[in-house]
Amino acid sequence: MFRFVVLIAASLAGASSAAAETIDVKYYGKLDLGPFACTDVTRSSFINRACYDKSQQFMVVQLRSVYYPYCEMSPATFEAFLAAPSMGQFYNANIKGPGSDGPFDCRTHRVPKY
Repeated sequence: MFRFVVLIAASLAGASSAAAETIDVKYYGKLDLGPFACTDVTRSSFINRACYDKSQQFMVVQLRSVYYPYCEMSPATFEAFLAAPSMGQFYNANIKGPGSDGPFDCRTHRVPKY
């Protein structure tokens, strides 16, 4: 009986420490969000979540149900994005940017390895 109680306690202790969340990022692949600070967004019609790793200057943003990567983004730009009166307008003008390769497009900027 004692072993059973110890086994249950150990099992419950392991369950309380949540495993890091892994997401699938378009054009990037699987990504562990352990190093990221994520913010759920409720005030935008198409931006659901923004996650940022300050040390790598790497953001992933969830637009509706798809995550997209953005590389070499300064912390100031990320903070301005979160604080913008219209996150969608800020995203379109300053992050996605005009043309096919915006200012933080990972095809033309350093892509961090995790």
